[in-house]
Amino acid sequence: MTVRLHVIVEGQTEEEFVKRVLAPHLGLVGVFTDVRCVMTSRRGAYWRRGGLLDYRRAETDIRLWMKGDQGADAWFSTMFDLYALPVDFPEFVQIGKGTSPNDRARRLETAFASRVGHPRFVPYIQVHEFEALIFADARKLEGEFLERKAGVRKLVQLADEVGNPEMIDDGEQTAPSKRIIRQIPEYEGRKASAGPLVVERIGLDVLRQRCQHFAEWLGRLERLAGADA
Repeated sequence: MTVRLHVIVEGQTEEEFVKRVLAPHLGLVGVFTDVRCVMTSRRGAYWRRGGLLDYRRAETDIRLWMKGDQGADAWFSTMFDLYALPVDFPEFVQIGKGTSPNDRARRLETAFASRVGHPRFVPYIQVHEFEALIFADARKLEGEFLERKAGVRKLVQLADEVGNPEMIDDGEQTAPSKRIIRQIPEYEGRKASAGPLVVERIGLDVLRQRCQHFAEWLGRLERLAGADA
C-alpha cells in the first residue's frame, strides 16, 4: 500500500528540509510526500506564503488543501515552530508554559487535530524551532561555515551542556536560531539553504536518537502506508 502525504510548513527552511531529507526517506516506505509553505496573505489573485502569522489563516489553508484532495490515500501534516506560535492557536493560552516543551507540543498538536477534525491529519509542532535539529550534531555546521570553526565549537559545547536539543529554550534572544546566528552571523541570510543541508548531513538516524518529539512524528509518518497507520 502507498499513500500521499501533503505537508504544510512554516517557511522556506522547513520546505527545503521536507524536499531534501524527509520526502526521499518516506518514499522508501511508500509515503509519497509534497510540501508547501503556509498561506500568510492575499493580494488580488496572488497568495503570499511563508511565516505563521496567525492560526486562522493556517487552518484555512489546510482546509483548502483537504478540500482539494479528498482521496482516501491522502494524508496531511504540518511542521510549525513552537517558538513564537500564534496566541490564537487552539488551547495555546490554556496550556501555557507549565509543562515540558515536548508535553506542551503534544497537547497543542492534540488540540490542533481536534479543531481541524480530519481523520488523516497528523499535526506536528517542532520544539522549539527547526534549528533545534542542528544541535543534534552542531559539528556539521562546519561543512557550510568552515571559517567559523570557533563559533561552531561554542555551539557544540552548548549542545553537550544541554544534552537534549529540544530543550534549548525559546527566548527571543536565546532560541536555537538566535544562538547559531550569534556565533555564525552569516547563517541568518542563509537559513533556507544552509539549515536543511546541515540537517541532511546529520541524518535522520541521529535526529531520531537525539530529538524525541521529532522521532515520534517521523515514526508515525513512516507507518502511514502500513496496517497500523
